[in-house]
Amino acid sequence: MKLFRVIIISISVLFGSGHAVGEMPVPKWIEDDRKSYVKYNFRYTQYLSLRLSKDEKNQHKSAVYFMLNSIPNGEIVTWHSTKRLVTGKVRVIQSYPISSGYCRMYQTYIRYKSKHKQMTNNACKYIGSPTWFFYK
Repeated sequence: MKLFRVIIISISVLFGSGHAVGEMPVPKWIEDDRKSYVKYNFRYTQYLSLRLSKDEKNQHKSAVYFMLNSIPNGEIVTWHSTKRLVTGKVRVIQSYPISSGYCRMYQTYIRYKSKHKQMTNNACKYIGSPTWFFYK
């Protein structure tokens, strides 16, 4: 597990930290052993305390769900606002099974004008459940 983290961080550092299109900052790993104890639906913390418009929030939420449901580990999903200088990226950094389904740890990055914030979160989907549940 730790070797996997070292490899991912090394790859992230190797390909730069300029945050150009297709790049993301090094993820901040969730070290809490309770990261699989997810209990929240998609909520306001996903927007990283930035004042996003309703359309931008919908773009971000759609990108997160698309990434969770469809994208392999390491690939980046990007979205851009058509009205303001806002862009976002999400990527899965780790997937793993749990006894009642599976979880995906992912990284979110949003840039709003000169501000940029990132967060690492965990989402789990349980057997028979139509939706994802989030750690944060």
